[in-house]
Amino acid sequence: MTVDVSLTSYPGLDDRITVVRAGDEVDAVFVSTERFNVLVDTLGTPSLCRRALELLADRMRDRPLIVVNSHMDWDHFWGNRAISGAPIIAHQSAIDRLRDPSALQTLEQKRKTEPRFNEVELVSPTLTFSGESMTLHGGDLSLHLLHTPGHTPDHLAVWIPEIETCLAVDAVEHPIPEVWSSAPDDLRSLCSSLNRIRSLKPKQLVLAHGQKSDPAVLDRNIAYFENIQEAVALLPASALENEALHEREGMRLEDFVDIPAGMSFEARDFYRRCHRSNLAATIASRQAMVAFI
Repeated sequence: MTVDVSLTSYPGLDDRITVVRAGDEVDAVFVSTERFNVLVDTLGTPSLCRRALELLADRMRDRPLIVVNSHMDWDHFWGNRAISGAPIIAHQSAIDRLRDPSALQTLEQKRKTEPRFNEVELVSPTLTFSGESMTLHGGDLSLHLLHTPGHTPDHLAVWIPEIETCLAVDAVEHPIPEVWSSAPDDLRSLCSSLNRIRSLKPKQLVLAHGQKSDPAVLDRNIAYFENIQEAVALLPASALENEALHEREGMRLEDFVDIPAGMSFEARDFYRRCHRSNLAATIASRQAMVAFI
């Protein structure tokens, strides 16, 4: 598989923000401030990251580079090996994910399917923080790294208040994000993160997937989870055990969101799996509530 890197933007997006697009795989974001440059995510391989840095060279303007790993999903940080000398910031819980055996297992599986992953090494962040946020003060712009768990335990979004822009990464996705697990706490965390981002009232909302910057996507994501919860609440208890519930009319992905026209079969299949995960988490949440009562 060949992935091309390009630089792009959106109408109305501040010119200090550059979207770094790795084909249909993922978008990273480059932010230029008075004091330093920030690269939010390093793409899926060192080669892709190096190509991105080449394209960004004329925008660097001899200012130091800071890298932010939004979370430890492969397409967001496997390019870390291409970063030389710059600090790489992540949430402390990212280290726990890297130490889990599944991190290496995922790399081994990807290497079996595509030779381009043979160059990947799991390079850790060099600076982490705990708690809800960390702020990078760039002079003209401040980047607030917000711990927004739910999609993954370590997920970060970036809020830039001076230009009312949120780099939502994977917390918000078009058409839907995916919850980390079927544990009720993860579903609550994702819904809380979505509402936290909405409380910021962003005028620009840059996603890592879906190639959108429309804040209305956030409202649709929140409505999607609310509608699933309402639908599951109306089901009889016996229906909750149906493993094919996600295929039942009224519970399918397309019953809750409009699937984008022109979406590939592979992408449709991926988001149907996401919906199945989200539905399972919603059912588990209902069952836990009933058991508590």
